[in-house]
Amino acid sequence: MKGLLLGVVLIVLIGIGGLVYRNAAEHPSQPIACPMDALVCPDGTSVSRTGISCTFPACPPPNVSFPDSNIAFAVPAGFVPAEVPDAASVVAYSLSTASTSATTTTATLVLRRYAITASSTPLATIEQTAVNGASGLPISATSFTSTVLNNRRFTVVTVERFEGVIDTAYYLTHGTEVLRFDAIDTNVTNWTDANLDFSTLPAHAALQKLLITLQGQ
Repeated sequence: MKGLLLGVVLIVLIGIGGLVYRNAAEHPSQPIACPMDALVCPDGTSVSRTGISCTFPACPPPNVSFPDSNIAFAVPAGFVPAEVPDAASVVAYSLSTASTSATTTTATLVLRRYAITASSTPLATIEQTAVNGASGLPISATSFTSTVLNNRRFTVVTVERFEGVIDTAYYLTHGTEVLRFDAIDTNVTNWTDANLDFSTLPAHAALQKLLITLQGQ
């Protein structure tokens, strides 16, 4: 009886093995052919689909992405991660460059997020968060300007210009939140010059480059 049982088991195993072999012979494994499209990264480079699921890999540095806000951008050359200044900040980057004088102009970029509440508007959110860094008082909306970069309209507010510090915020309405990108230059020797072109300052020039690479809906 025991021998008969073993024989039956052996026959079953042989049968299963034969089916597996036949299936492998009739359906040999084939390399996965992913679609040939490419994902263009913020810095202009591209990545192709890979793996079994044919998904796009993350864009390599200097590109960074923030899934919570569905945005991505390229970090300007020379800027490295820095400590964020407050709870609203998502990320910060800093750069120190030697100036022509004995002092050093320090450049910092900061990204902040502000939720637009159901009872508020994007403009109201901007007005509530555009606070003068020196006085702590809200900045009048009459001081706001706007600019278009990469087909996106930004509300521009200089939130501080005091004691060598020039901080300009670029606000962008993005879905249910307002994104705020700050360019902060410190130790600016000619900060009182009425004709000073902010775009020549390290942080301000870098932020313009960053915003041109901004992706996301």
